[in-house]
Amino acid sequence: MKFLTNTALVLALAAPLSVMSAPSAEAGSTIERACLKSNRRAASKPLCDCIQRVADQMLTRKEQKMAAKFFTDPHRAQEIRQSDRAGHEEFWKRYKAFGQSAGNICQ
Repeated sequence: MKFLTNTALVLALAAPLSVMSAPSAEAGSTIERACLKSNRRAASKPLCDCIQRVADQMLTRKEQKMAAKFFTDPHRAQEIRQSDRAGHEEFWKRYKAFGQSAGNICQ
């Protein structure tokens, strides 16, 4: 049951919510902080830290900041996902891949 709860949290936090370059090892803990501040029961320091480590490997600092905002403004995720801007489309592809990876790794 804990596995399912953690997997659901990872997917909710890291994957699309309706759903740019090289990774940044110095990205800090933007995603981790947003994860811990979320009001999801399964959010824990180890899980959120794992999600952050995946984010550090797959998303730039700028992308992490954008993704972290989805925790407090889920509608923004929909706006980005449905945007016609090429930059948003590229971000969304990386964000989906990040969510899938985090879901597989952070269980």
